[in-house]
Amino acid sequence: MTASPAAAQDRGGKFLTFYLADEEYGVEILKVQEIIGLQPITRVPRTPAFIRGVINLRGKVIPIMDLRERFGMASAAEALAGATEAEVAAAEAVRCIIVVEVVGPTGRAVPVGIVVDRVSEVSAIAGAEIEDAPSFGSGVRTEYLLGLGKSQGRVKLLLDIDRVLAADELGALTVEIDG
Repeated sequence: MTASPAAAQDRGGKFLTFYLADEEYGVEILKVQEIIGLQPITRVPRTPAFIRGVINLRGKVIPIMDLRERFGMASAAEALAGATEAEVAAAEAVRCIIVVEVVGPTGRAVPVGIVVDRVSEVSAIAGAEIEDAPSFGSGVRTEYLLGLGKSQGRVKLLLDIDRVLAADELGALTVEIDG
């Protein structure tokens, strides 16, 4: 499936890029509210495993999603098994939470924190440098991807952050937190 030239142009813009393991991802900068350091997360019972819990951010309760878990990757702790104490400390020092706004089931913006291994940079990627995600067959889900950005000789997986957390999951989570 190839996007029309107009659709490809619409996908271009500035993206905050970050790493999960050795892969670089990007999210539209206009969706980003802020970047904060890791802080204690309160677990909420009966939420999906990839929802780590909630934090209190200046008086507002924000759900926190672990993108590694959501994407079926090894946890950060598993990835660092066998690393030296200094390597673990260095990796933990750069892990952070990106607070993004996703469109909730009611159509209103809902802040959600996503835990990432490290933030990289803000990249301007033209629509012509973004390709559709390839089809890997019916068993591989790529609906989370806005496209693949080619920038500085690397491929960045550009996320459609509104689709990373499905509307029904987000609706259930916001009802539990707000209710």
